[in-house]
Amino acid sequence: MSVWLPTAPCTPRACVDSARSAAAVPRAVLRLAAVAVVAIPGIALSPLAARLSPVPRDRLVRWWCRAVVRAAGVRVRTTGGEAPTGGVLLVANHISWLDIPLLAAVRPARMLAKTEIRDWPVAGAIVARGGTLFIDRDRLRALPATVARIAAALRGGAAVVAFPEGSTWCGRARGRFRRAVFQAALDAGVPVQPVRIRYRQHGDATSTAPAFVGDDALGASLWRVASAHGLVAGVEVLPPLPPGTHPDRRSLALAAESATGDGVSRDSCPRAPGTRSHADADVRASGPGTPEPAEQTPHAHRHPAEAPRRALTG
Repeated sequence: MSVWLPTAPCTPRACVDSARSAAAVPRAVLRLAAVAVVAIPGIALSPLAARLSPVPRDRLVRWWCRAVVRAAGVRVRTTGGEAPTGGVLLVANHISWLDIPLLAAVRPARMLAKTEIRDWPVAGAIVARGGTLFIDRDRLRALPATVARIAAALRGGAAVVAFPEGSTWCGRARGRFRRAVFQAALDAGVPVQPVRIRYRQHGDATSTAPAFVGDDALGASLWRVASAHGLVAGVEVLPPLPPGTHPDRRSLALAAESATGDGVSRDSCPRAPGTRSHADADVRASGPGTPEPAEQTPHAHRHPAEAPRRALTG
């Protein structure tokens, strides 16, 4: 277990809302069946879709991702402009596994994931075939090479999605953006596209039902989402940060973090009393491509049974 990995104070018991109405159980059963009907054929046909030319393939992926989210009972509201074409780094706040199909519905892109996912049954082969960029989260020295691979993908015209908080938060609080992945955008000379994700219920109230935090199990998270009533996922595509407008990764990360903030509390969770805040360590890198230790994980895909790991605190 690496001491550098960021984590959040959010836990399912302290932060997450659950549906308790009598209608929740049959609602969840029907929705999960609908998700299976939509998701399984899409996964089975993914090798054929990969042979399509980029434009029809992207349209198909966007449609399928929206269909999976909608089958789970989540309405999607996308606002803002279109993500730039060509190489672009999409960065967003991170709350749930739902964030991934939501962003793919905005712009199909290569995801960042931890290396362990490659060994998962079924899912590992799918994400590898989809061009996922893998990160060895436990080896700090491997991070510069990962940043270089991301930059190469961006130079080649790919869109890459990252969650720079490095961990999921409940939605009522948020983490700081680690700076490592922004070096790739600087090196490749491509824009950064901030995207703000927020889940709402009962009008404009923030909902933590989709949050996948702490030692949460994927099955429990799926059930909460499917049983929730009136859940809406808001995806706001914010103005891009053009290349050359920020001189270094620190200012670029701060600009993207500020854009996605929307007044959400940073580094502390109002629903998890007694937890400590997590600040970036003031550790300097030896060169422009070497991230600070506190930045080791620009994206934190977790195994459902994996508990969050402790971050370096200042």
